[in-house]
Amino acid sequence: MYKRIGVVMLAGIVPVMGAAGQDPIRDGEAIVKAADWKQAQRIEVRIEEYEYAPDRIVLEAGKPYKLVIENEGEKAHYFTAPEFYKAVAWRKAEAEKVEVKAPYFKAFEIKPGGELELFFVAVGKGSFPVYCTIDDHRDRGMEGEIVVR
Repeated sequence: MYKRIGVVMLAGIVPVMGAAGQDPIRDGEAIVKAADWKQAQRIEVRIEEYEYAPDRIVLEAGKPYKLVIENEGEKAHYFTAPEFYKAVAWRKAEAEKVEVKAPYFKAFEIKPGGELELFFVAVGKGSFPVYCTIDDHRDRGMEGEIVVR
């Protein structure tokens, strides 16, 4: 018998070293271990049909964060930001009773009513696009930006 696990699909969990573009952060484990997680800033993003709210997130390099993404829409949506995901040191991703630890993620699919919590330290500075890869969702405005200063 199969049991449905959580409301979130964690896509591309396996480490992807040597992928196109920048490589994932080295020494991520040490960066995560040294972070003061009691001081982690919580940031919330709501997903609605064809938009992220807010659609721009500004982070400070060297600080730990808990990014909470909630899909309030009626459709599944992706929160895809592969270059950003390579520019942070990952602690974990959590959804319902599931916790995943990996050095790099590629994308997250959040089902309707689903909530995902991402724990990371911002490391690489820059401006990174975030978007939904389902059908024409990005063309309909489902994109945003994550800035690390």
